[in-house]
This record gives sequence, structure tokens and C-alpha cells, in this order.
Amino acid sequence: MSEPVFTPVALPYSQEALQPVISADTLSFHYGKHLQAYINNLNAALPGSGFENSTLEDIVRAAEGGLFNNAGQVLNHTLYFLQFKPAGNPGVPSGPLAAAIERDFGSFDAFKAEFEKKGAGLFGSGWVWLSKDPEGHLVITQEANAGNPVRRGNRPLLTFDVWEHAYYLDYQNRRPAHLSALWDIIDWDVIASRYQDK
Repeated sequence: MSEPVFTPVALPYSQEALQPVISADTLSFHYGKHLQAYINNLNAALPGSGFENSTLEDIVRAAEGGLFNNAGQVLNHTLYFLQFKPAGNPGVPSGPLAAAIERDFGSFDAFKAEFEKKGAGLFGSGWVWLSKDPEGHLVITQEANAGNPVRRGNRPLLTFDVWEHAYYLDYQNRRPAHLSALWDIIDWDVIASRYQDK
């Protein structure tokens, strides 16, 4: 039996580290069950698809249907889980990323307000993203279901998951409260690194 092509990203923190923003129970279900199911489905769909040797990003850019949905969710969740740090020491962006946020949104607070508004206002399931477009400008987009800004030619930097499984155990139907709390665990060094990658 061949090894799976894709496997879950290793978390750089313990399952309890994001509490109280994201509980250990939510992380266990979200990472351990939801992400693993998308990975299993993606690996099962690869043989004969023409994408057997493609990167995850290339699959998301070009695939359609179930293959896209599962690849998109694997990429989305990978970026999502790697952008966090243990709760208790919230930070702010600095350097070129901070300058770009101020340039394109007016201020960090204005950016946060727009990001939360777009996340709260996305109907149904999906993601809200901060990404860098090909001209280097920062944009906020709402992406339904498994959508990712790479489909638009953008580089994804930061995302909040607004599928209910991401927050329902902790916040029930209070999606805005969940979105507001997530800033406390964002690792801005990770986001800055994504912004500066060539």
C-alpha cells in the first residue's frame, strides 16, 4: 500500500495552548477530525486525476469539483493552523506588513474592523482572507466553502475560518465574538513571513 501524498501539518503548539480563544475540544475536532477527513478524501481522489504529482497550491488553482473542495480545505486549514501562537500575549504587525496595512486600509484598527465585518457577513460556510495581489496590494476577500485567494492569483496571508465547526463548541452562533477573539492568538511573525516571501 502506498504512502499518502498529503499528511496533516504538525501543530507548533499544544492542543490546550490556544485556550480560551479556541478550546482543546474544538482544536481536537477541527484539526484531528475535519482536517484529517479532507486529507483522506484528497489522497483517495488523486489517483487518475492528473494531479498526482502536483503541489497542493497547484491543485487548488486548477482543479474543480470534489478534488478542488478537498484540496482547498487542506490548504486553507494548513494556513489557518500555522498562523496561531499560544494565547496570552497578543501582538500587532510590524515592519513592511504593518506599513502595507496602513497604506491599504488606513490603520490596523480599520483593517481589523473590515476583516471582522467581512467574516461576520459571509453567508453560510467559508473563509475570510487577507491576501496580497500581484501588484503587491493587500485585499480582504470572502471565499465561500473551500475558496482560497490563490484562485484569484493572490498570495494568502491570514485567514479566519467561518465554518461553524471552527467555533460552535466554544461560541455557539456568536460568530462575531469568535472573530474578535482570534486576534489574541495571531502570530504576526508568520503573517509577515508570508507577506515577504518571494
